[in-house]
Amino acid sequence: MTAPTPDLPNLAADDSMLSRKFGRETANYFSGSPLNRVSFLRAEHGFLASAFSHPTASFLPMNNLSPAVKDASNLGFVTKADIEPLTGAEPFRQTEEEWVKSFNSDIISPVILFLGLDEKKPTGFEYKDFKGAPYFAIDVTPKDSLAEKANSVIEAVKAKGLDFSKSARMMSLTAPEAAIYAQARALLDWNARNPFCAGCGGRTLSVNSGHKRRCPPTDYAGVAEGNPPKERGDCPTRHGVSNLCFPRTDPTIIVAVVSADGTKLLLGRNKRFPPDWYSTLAGFLEPGESIEEAVRREVWEESGVTAGRVVLHSSQPWPYPANLMIGAIAQATPDGETIDLGNDPELEDAKWFTMEEVRDALTTGVSDLGGPAPSTYKEGGLRLPPKRLLPTG
Repeated sequence: MTAPTPDLPNLAADDSMLSRKFGRETANYFSGSPLNRVSFLRAEHGFLASAFSHPTASFLPMNNLSPAVKDASNLGFVTKADIEPLTGAEPFRQTEEEWVKSFNSDIISPVILFLGLDEKKPTGFEYKDFKGAPYFAIDVTPKDSLAEKANSVIEAVKAKGLDFSKSARMMSLTAPEAAIYAQARALLDWNARNPFCAGCGGRTLSVNSGHKRRCPPTDYAGVAEGNPPKERGDCPTRHGVSNLCFPRTDPTIIVAVVSADGTKLLLGRNKRFPPDWYSTLAGFLEPGESIEEAVRREVWEESGVTAGRVVLHSSQPWPYPANLMIGAIAQATPDGETIDLGNDPELEDAKWFTMEEVRDALTTGVSDLGGPAPSTYKEGGLRLPPKRLLPTG
């Protein structure tokens, strides 16, 4: 099954100067969300409370980062009543500052993500000048003191005929729902990985509807009722302007390297790839490095080929766990096309393929990493990943 390519809002007939010069923008799988994130409203608990309680709000339960699904193509959204046993009826009744002041590290609360508003759905929800259907994601993973309540929600979800996906990569979702899932997965994964402060080691508090974490200065854990909270030790995250922990996104490049004469394409294969399956090269950006420099470094380290001019093509969110794949096209220098795998042992093989071989493989040899070769494939020919899989290196 080939997942559809996401659309770009309001750009279908784009006739701008940039489009005429550089071509139409490309949207890749996991991008193109239908939701307006209205990120500036995440700290307004009046807005969040109204959105959370609105009868048309949609909630995506996620168990160990696996979303509830109706089928392979559609996520399984539920109502407030289904998740209320875990979240409570009014999780946003207090302000964020009240949360911080009443912080008790012994009490574990479920992470509630506000994902955004679908402004194309006239549901009657309105806050100030903003209208649309509210979307949330809820971590229903059974753990610690939340296990019993979380399990009750999981059973309620399954009783509605939904299930939690067993797919490792969620590549068959419709494009809009793949983008919603990518946002939810990346943020829930980040919250799960950061329960403690990197500055002092104390437990942190999820705020800003799951998009920031704070290290509160006081803690009611172990304090008798009626007594003031304990002062926590000094923490560097409470000083300066950026005194919060923000979700991370790790930039990664993936590059199609063209030969100096423009007739061939450099592709590599990892040991885990199926026979004859090759992809473009990829790697992480390092601190103090531009995208173009990262492309040239990764190409040389992995294949021994020296790249010259680098042009950016498009990008793709990749929620495993939180990468931004930056697609590029690079051209090898005339004297730098010799392949040498001796620098970095990541690749099992790398080859120059003619453009004709690549074009033929795009019509006869495209398959998923774990999937069988298509019926059009001829044994021994080049195999490639599908279009929706930009990051395959």
